[in-house]
Amino acid sequence: MRKFLAMPVLAGLLSAVSGSAVQAAYCGAVSYENCGPAVADACAPTTYTTMKTITKTVYEPQTFTGTKTVNQIVYEDQVVNKTRLEKETQYREVSYTVSKPVYETHKATKTYTVQRPVYETRTKQVTYNVSRPVYETHQKTINYTVMKPVYETHEKVINYTVQRPVTETRTKTVNYTVNVPVHETHSKVVNYTVMNKVLENKERTVNYTVMVPVTETLSRTITKKVTTPVNYTKTIKVAGGSWQTTSEEVPGPVVKKMVREPGTWTFDPSTCKNVYCPGACRVECVQCPPTTVCKKVWVPTCEEKTINCVRYETSCVNEVVPYTVTKCVPECRTKVIPYTVCKMVPECRSKTVNYTTCKMVQECRSKEVCYTVCTMVCEQKSKTCTYTTCKMVPECKTKVCNYTTCKMVCEQRVKNVCYTVCNMVCEQKTKEYCYTTCKMVSECKTKMVPYCVTKCVPYTCTVKVAKCVPTCVPYTYTKCVAKCVTEEVPVTTCAPAADACGAPSCDPCAASAGNGGGLFNGRLLRAIKSLHGCKSGCGCAAPAPSCGCEEAAPSCGCAA
Repeated sequence: MRKFLAMPVLAGLLSAVSGSAVQAAYCGAVSYENCGPAVADACAPTTYTTMKTITKTVYEPQTFTGTKTVNQIVYEDQVVNKTRLEKETQYREVSYTVSKPVYETHKATKTYTVQRPVYETRTKQVTYNVSRPVYETHQKTINYTVMKPVYETHEKVINYTVQRPVTETRTKTVNYTVNVPVHETHSKVVNYTVMNKVLENKERTVNYTVMVPVTETLSRTITKKVTTPVNYTKTIKVAGGSWQTTSEEVPGPVVKKMVREPGTWTFDPSTCKNVYCPGACRVECVQCPPTTVCKKVWVPTCEEKTINCVRYETSCVNEVVPYTVTKCVPECRTKVIPYTVCKMVPECRSKTVNYTTCKMVQECRSKEVCYTVCTMVCEQKSKTCTYTTCKMVPECKTKVCNYTTCKMVCEQRVKNVCYTVCNMVCEQKTKEYCYTTCKMVSECKTKMVPYCVTKCVPYTCTVKVAKCVPTCVPYTYTKCVAKCVTEEVPVTTCAPAADACGAPSCDPCAASAGNGGGLFNGRLLRAIKSLHGCKSGCGCAAPAPSCGCEEAAPSCGCAA
């Protein structure tokens, strides 16, 4: 109750204090004239701007170094045992028959007739005509006309007009306009936008084409030469024969043989026994018994045989040959690629800019200008010219010319001509000549014929064997690292508005009144709060009946 009774007194004091504060403010402490809109109501909400510190996350790309395992192909030498087939040439003895030519030289006499040329020289007279030139000299008179020049000198008077310049200096006044610059300084508020970087990680799907090898079997027609055997028969003369077996007794070899003579028995008185004494050894030559040997004897014969021969004919054959073609076929594939997008976020700012304007003001001026006038005056003159004329006068002349004429005169002459006559005379001659006859004689020969034998030969070779070895390889990659950045941002705050009784209203903007902002630096509102006992700037501890707390909303928090 005491609080309620004290409310009118405190309201009077508050009004007095606020009036003196307002007067003090207008007396030079704080003046709000010409600084924005005029304050019409003391309880109206006001706004003010404060700098608020905010923390935001910025992604910065950083480069890191790491290692990754890469399979590297290493080739090692490995010894492998293998076997290869080698051909070895061996020889065997083969008997064959050769027809050997035997040449014989014979002599013969031959009689033949030869045509022998006999040359005879003869002489005869030949009559022929010769054209002989006869020259004669003549004279003739020629009349001709010559144009002779005759020169004459003349004089004549020529009248002509000459333009003579006459110069005169004059003065005139010229009015002209000059643009005088006038500079003015102005100021204006410029709104500008600042672009802030914002990094954003995204993914996109990329379609790419891969060339996939596809193997395809095709066929083509080729022309190749084929050699075909053709059988045919022909008759040849063969130096043949046959092997006949004959028996022949060959005496046995003489062998040396060791023969011992017969021994004797003698009595030995010391032992009272008969002792055998062997005979002496001698070497005898003993004839071995004869042996019968069968051997083959070649009996040659000459006979005609029909043999089958083979000749090879070449012909062109078209053949379809399959072949494999590998061609790359494009194949579309899709992969997801992560990427970072740097987006520029616009931020509106304003600043006051002073600028100077230059305006050109026209100013009229005048000046005296001197100029020269040139006038052409006509003047009559005369001069005497001398000139020469040329006139061609004809003149007759005479000259004598000598000329020569040639006339061909026929003249008959005789000369002796020698010529040769050839007569062919038959003549008998004899000559001896040699001729050779050839007779084929069969002869048996032996030759060594080579043939190939294939043998397996072991050998050792070194082979490169591929082996995968894991290797750690360093590599560099870029990663966006989050970083906290602190910056100050301007924030517009609403000051609390008072109601009719001077108590703070339940306006959302009243929360910033306790920070020292608002009208009169917040001292008036703090005084009202202390008088009313407000705890948080919105709730009233014990409001007066005329405060209107009975009708306040439940969100006001007024105590009962």
